[in-house]
Amino acid sequence: MTTTYRTIDGTYRGAPFHMVGDGFRVSNYFPSGNDFGERFSPFLMLDYNAPYDFGPSPEPKGVGAHPHRGFETVSIAYEGYVEHHDNHGNHGIIGPGDVQWMTAGSGLLHKEYHEREFAKRGGTFHFIQLWVNLPKAHKMHPPAYQELLKENMGRVALPNGGGEVRIIAGEYNGTGGPARTFSPINLFDLQLKKQGVAQFELPAAHNTGVIMLRGSAKINDEQVAEEGSFVLFGNVAGEIRVEGLTDDALVLVLSGEPLGEPVFQYGPFVMNTREEVIQAYSDFQAGKMGNSNF
Repeated sequence: MTTTYRTIDGTYRGAPFHMVGDGFRVSNYFPSGNDFGERFSPFLMLDYNAPYDFGPSPEPKGVGAHPHRGFETVSIAYEGYVEHHDNHGNHGIIGPGDVQWMTAGSGLLHKEYHEREFAKRGGTFHFIQLWVNLPKAHKMHPPAYQELLKENMGRVALPNGGGEVRIIAGEYNGTGGPARTFSPINLFDLQLKKQGVAQFELPAAHNTGVIMLRGSAKINDEQVAEEGSFVLFGNVAGEIRVEGLTDDALVLVLSGEPLGEPVFQYGPFVMNTREEVIQAYSDFQAGKMGNSNF
């Protein structure tokens, strides 16, 4: 029987690397690197900090207190340690294999920076941050925080010792991940040995892509994805097949149901209308999102 593969719409690279604060050296894959717009809803942004060596520092590097409203931030650590504080009393440290899923919702201030001991000794930092849009009905949801540790992730061993799938949100072959989401999302990574194969099918209507974080892989028996490339799939039914071409291939899979709602973003606020963003700034300046002394 011939396998019907999901079509590939294109392969993309991120924008040139730049610093966010003094602790994150990132390439933006969207929206500034590639303008996918509604084509990749509910994902709004992908910043990729490819492996980078930060030297020892007496003070942690990172980003100071800043506000958000209307969406979620998802931080995935592969190497290095990140510490988080927000003005709703949430605090956490994530290291290799951990994920932080923060719901800004109605509004908060947070700061993220290298964990103090990691900053002191320095080392390789490998990290992704996603912005995930909230449906209109949940944009003013109370702020929330999920610390998803590596030991709680869903895991599926691939056939013939070919590697492992780690599920953060949604499911892979019936195994679920721990993240709670406001709209249907599948987020998992594939850790592949050479010739290791992961095969899966996701809903045709869901916007779906993969980013190659390490090594290289063959997608759907046709497209070779090199390190740093982002592969966008068409919204058609079909299987996705990923085969490792190197012994250490690492691939992040992102898939979600498009929200189909207007998006108006300005700075750290993502709402449905211009008026709602103006209100967000007004609320922030009036102290309704809390203060930055935390």
